[in-house]
Amino acid sequence: MSTLADLTVPKIDQSGPPKTGEFTYIDISSIDNDLKRVVEPKRLPVGAAPSRAKQRLQPGDVLVSMTRPNLNAVAIVSPDLKGAIGSTGFHVLRPVEGIEPRWLFYGVQTHTFVEAMSSLVQGALYPAVRPKDIKGFGLDAPSWSEQQRIVAEIEKQFSRLDEAVANLKRVKANLKRYKAAVLKTAVNGRLVRTEAELARQDGHDYESGVELLARLLKERAGTWSGRGKYREPVPPQQNARQIVPEGWAVSSLEQLTAPDRPCGYGVLQPGEDVSSGVPFVRVGDIADGRGCLESLKKISPSIAARYPRTQLEGGEVLITLVGAIGRTAIVPQSLNGANVARAVAVIPIAQDMNARWVELWLRSPDSATELNQAAHEVARKTLNLEDVRRMNIAIPPLSEQRRIIEAAERALSVAIKQENAIEITMRRVERLRAAVLSVAFNHSRPMR
Repeated sequence: MSTLADLTVPKIDQSGPPKTGEFTYIDISSIDNDLKRVVEPKRLPVGAAPSRAKQRLQPGDVLVSMTRPNLNAVAIVSPDLKGAIGSTGFHVLRPVEGIEPRWLFYGVQTHTFVEAMSSLVQGALYPAVRPKDIKGFGLDAPSWSEQQRIVAEIEKQFSRLDEAVANLKRVKANLKRYKAAVLKTAVNGRLVRTEAELARQDGHDYESGVELLARLLKERAGTWSGRGKYREPVPPQQNARQIVPEGWAVSSLEQLTAPDRPCGYGVLQPGEDVSSGVPFVRVGDIADGRGCLESLKKISPSIAARYPRTQLEGGEVLITLVGAIGRTAIVPQSLNGANVARAVAVIPIAQDMNARWVELWLRSPDSATELNQAAHEVARKTLNLEDVRRMNIAIPPLSEQRRIIEAAERALSVAIKQENAIEITMRRVERLRAAVLSVAFNHSRPMR
């Protein structure tokens, strides 16, 4: 059994970029962890060279990130990257004569290698392995011809798996377009027959969107019990008033909120995770109109108590304001008493308004575009809550809202089930990929 130290040259030229001109720089962010490929090399002037830009690379060099080895950020230097400079955050494996670079490249993608490196990690904030840890990993190197045969077989099997993944991604993209079309049709009043049309057909009366909005505003003002004089909510933007179906109205989002509980930002500094604490909803817990509640962080009750405006009761609309703009969810009753992160806004909807309709509207493609256009860049893309409060929302009659929601959720549930099946299949494909490598390198092992 050989070690990687035996199979690679002992030293890589560390003299860095040339003295003048520009150079190609490869750092860890240049590598796509899934594709195992350099996808974003940087072109830099010599004067802007980072201090870590030292390693002179050659085609066939295998780059192994020493940081967070569980992510397995590895790549092979292609001929078009000849002369590139690599970050010292990589350990560079340059094969000795008789070692096929691609065989080495696949060898450091095995589950055995990833597990071995992950077990040797040092540091908590910046988990990394050392060059000697990588050099000490053992690979049983067969003959040159056998290495080539193994590489050819791996690439044949990977090509089939890649084709399967590409097909799954195409289906997934089609499902995404289908869901967007369902949402767009729903909020444009084309998914079900309008209440106005049904009322004419059957000869019954109904409360129109205009009448519903007038009632909500009257109740909002009449039930005000806060401090000071009641303040009228911001009206819809007159210059952006859209044409809506018969029987609908247009309001601002703020006009649909509870009078005694304004929209609010969440907890600024949540502190450490507390096992017996208050459930805490973050941006990553919100997706596709629902919250992922399986692994919520919990924060100290004393910290949560400082933010009473965003203490959840159930039924509120949540919307993300930082990074991933515009993710939405309805708070389930099971989260009564929980709180949210600063990057998540809580929108308490008036009791006589359907909160799911508001969430559906905010999730629709046109609203998503509007929210992203309103966001501005700071350290990350950020949306002001004021912009959300001022958004125009079309209001169908309540009975029509319910019918639209039921029809939309039926259609969306079919797509979601198919997406879940695709995710399961893609995980299976990744397991098959790992199995191919395991069979090819079944004698690899960590060395001490």
